[in-house]
Amino acid sequence: MGDRTISALRGITFSIEQPGFYAIMGQSGSGKSTLLHLLAALDRPDSGEIFLSGRGVHALSEREATLFRRREIGIVFQQFNLIPTLNARENVELPGMLAGEPDDWLNARSTELLSLLGVAERADHRPDALSGGEQQRIAIARSLLYSPPLLLADEPTGNLDSASSERLWTLLGEIAAQQSMLVVMVTHEPAAAAHCRSAFVIKDGRLASTIETEGLDAAGVATRYQQSVAAA
Repeated sequence: MGDRTISALRGITFSIEQPGFYAIMGQSGSGKSTLLHLLAALDRPDSGEIFLSGRGVHALSEREATLFRRREIGIVFQQFNLIPTLNARENVELPGMLAGEPDDWLNARSTELLSLLGVAERADHRPDALSGGEQQRIAIARSLLYSPPLLLADEPTGNLDSASSERLWTLLGEIAAQQSMLVVMVTHEPAAAAHCRSAFVIKDGRLASTIETEGLDAAGVATRYQQSVAAA
């Protein structure tokens, strides 16, 4: 920015070896969303390396990154990003349609995913006829079309009420367990992180600490988080 250099992330090193539900926590501007965009191969780091299942994501060309994301990474954002003119089933199938997948496979896979996410009866409804929670479930189903090993969620409950948020956090944990998948969620909410196995705390672009959340409720996570931020 002019003669000022902003380092969104600085010297972060961490690894996740086991499938499960994990959180990246931090205040606004801490760098947590930048980290998620790097993990998703949406941005490229100025330095350093990022590996997913042994593949160097940092070294992919733009086209390679696009193809890699389609098959290997599911992404869910705060905004549902559903196509308003398509119904729920068509929104789930859209990545496969663009890739030229056969109709019978798409239909079977979307039926499976809509059932898994508990919205099978809403398959023929367009987004404007769905609740916020239902729309986010459709977005998650779409991200799972190719059974990616990694699902990234950027503040996925930012547009949901507390009850819908609680259900979605529980659902993401169930997906991680049932599908043996790595689910990484960016959040600033201790209640969300309490559903996760661990929470990586980011402060001013650096990894401040890792909170092991087993046995902690939202208040317990909040206390550990404040301690981590204060000590960093």
